Amino acid sequence: MKLKVYKSLWGMDHLPLEQQFKLVSEAGYAGFESPVPSQADEPLFRELVQRYGLEYCFTVYTSGDHKDSFKQQVDRALTFSPMLINAHSAKDDMPYEQQLEFYRYALDIEKSAGIPIVHETHRGRAMFTPWSAERLLKDLPDLNICADFSHWCCVCESLLEDQVSRMKIATERARFVHARVGHQEGPQVNHPAAPEHAAALAAHTAWWRDIARNRRDQGAEYLILVPEFGPPGYLQTAPFSQEPVSDLWEVCLWMKNHLESQWDGWLA
Repeated sequence: MKLKVYKSLWGMDHLPLEQQFKLVSEAGYAGFESPVPSQADEPLFRELVQRYGLEYCFTVYTSGDHKDSFKQQVDRALTFSPMLINAHSAKDDMPYEQQLEFYRYALDIEKSAGIPIVHETHRGRAMFTPWSAERLLKDLPDLNICADFSHWCCVCESLLEDQVSRMKIATERARFVHARVGHQEGPQVNHPAAPEHAAALAAHTAWWRDIARNRRDQGAEYLILVPEFGPPGYLQTAPFSQEPVSDLWEVCLWMKNHLESQWDGWLA
């Protein structure tokens, strides 16, 4: 099974689109993740995809009428033929029956789309805790997730040591990984290489390893991991000056190198 590391374009929007593609390509990423481009950017986006030969996946965000919102965004994303769609879907305060209704609908859309659609374990969304995700995953055997466990660490104020059985089902159903390291008090450490974050990095790395092994055993040809560290205010800043405490590009590149260095050991 092959590792594919994509670069999130989140935090790069201060740069011209062409420069974003150039940097991602030159850094050796296999592809990128972003929202669907605006109508104004679409012609350039399509040209840059062809020029740089990068793979890509899209993120969609449901709101309002969540089913209609999901369908409209997925339909537009499919016109670009992405590798995968990652959905920030449903809401944490939806009654459970409404969540089930939404995800059953989303699974029907995924089946007709013909490409994988995964759903975020993000704060504010239906699967924002290990137990809310477990319930949905057990009731909907075809539902799969984007593993962004940094949010669960933040919500649970722990490295999820007491969530072993729930982490097992989550790692079995993950098809896409946001490789950002969270901690007990937030969804992003200031730098994953810092020794004070060694326990958080080890916990996340173990979950990602389990996902890789599960996907290998499930017969997958590849697994996409995205070092999805975010800009300020995900990235901590100094008071008053608002200067970032670390360099976002370097943080993501460090994580890319970490994932690549771990990969063979994960699958050994």
